[in-house]
Amino acid sequence: MTQGTFYLMQSNSTEQDLRHFICQLVKQHYQQQKRVYLHCGTRTQAHEMDDLLWAFETETFIPHNLKGEGLKGGSPVEIGFDQQAQIKDYDILINLADQAPAFAVNFPQIIDFVVADENQKAIARDRFRQYRSMSIELNTQNQNS
Repeated sequence: MTQGTFYLMQSNSTEQDLRHFICQLVKQHYQQQKRVYLHCGTRTQAHEMDDLLWAFETETFIPHNLKGEGLKGGSPVEIGFDQQAQIKDYDILINLADQAPAFAVNFPQIIDFVVADENQKAIARDRFRQYRSMSIELNTQNQNS
């Protein structure tokens, strides 16, 4: 069964804090030799995350690519934004899109986020319900835990 974790971001967290936290999670799971699919809401967001991972902690490179680029078998970390994608062979889905992707059930583990902004909280609640409707077991965890 797919397991999901919603990280509750601190009330004073900025968009930059969230992106840095995402990069830390990607690094952590890559170091555990897990394959990560980073799902973005738009092409622009995917390119931004690609750029952030290139610049993140220059002493520790995280092999990654945009979906459809790079190695034939894909990199340990792949970044995409296609809602209809047939994503396989990844251990973890990190979702940055406003909707829960239908392919989320293909992953053993899902990571999602709740930020302090009231509009974003409402969108996160919708995603929570979407995951639940897919029979995904969910829990919440504070960012600092």
